[in-house]
Amino acid sequence: MTTPAASSPSSDDAIQGATVTDRLVESNARYADAFTDPGMDARPVLHVAVVACMDARLDLHAALGLELGDCHTIRNAGGVVTDDVIRSLTISQRALGTRSVVLIHHSGCGLEGLSEEFRNDLELEVGQRPTWAVEGFRDVDQDVRQSIEKVRTSPFLLHTDDVRGFVFDVKTGRLREIKPR
Repeated sequence: MTTPAASSPSSDDAIQGATVTDRLVESNARYADAFTDPGMDARPVLHVAVVACMDARLDLHAALGLELGDCHTIRNAGGVVTDDVIRSLTISQRALGTRSVVLIHHSGCGLEGLSEEFRNDLELEVGQRPTWAVEGFRDVDQDVRQSIEKVRTSPFLLHTDDVRGFVFDVKTGRLREIKPR
C-alpha cells in the first residue's frame, strides 16, 4: 500500500525544485483551509501518555483507536525512556493531568542489535563524540521491562501505578503485553 507521503516525487517536482518539505507545507495549507478550532485543552482527554518508537510503520492513533486530543504522544528512536522522555512525562503528569503511561516498542526495530559502537563510528567520522547513548538492545521484551522500571522508579513522576508496556508486531498490527518481572 502506498500512501501519499510514501510516493516518490514526480519529475515535475524535481524540475521545479520542490522538496518533501515543500510538499508537506502545501499539504498543511490545504489542511488549514478546512481547519476549524476543535476548542480543545492541552490536557489529554484520556489522561494517558504514550511513549513509542518513531518508526514510520507505527500509526499509533489508528492502532490504539485514539482520536485527536486523547493522549500525549512521545516518540524517539526505539521508544527509549531517556531523561528527555522522563522530562516530557513529568510535564505531562504534573502540568497537564495525565495519570497513565503506555510504552510501545515494536518488532523489527532498528535499535535491535545496534551497539554503542555506533557512537564510536560517529566520533571517527565527524570528530566529535555524541553526548547521548544509542540505547540499542538485543531483546525487545527485556527492553520494554527496563523502560517500565525506569518510569516506575522516577522520582519526578506522580503516577507510576498504571505503567504498562507492549511490543507492537509490525507484521500483524497486534500489541503483545510485556509483564514486568
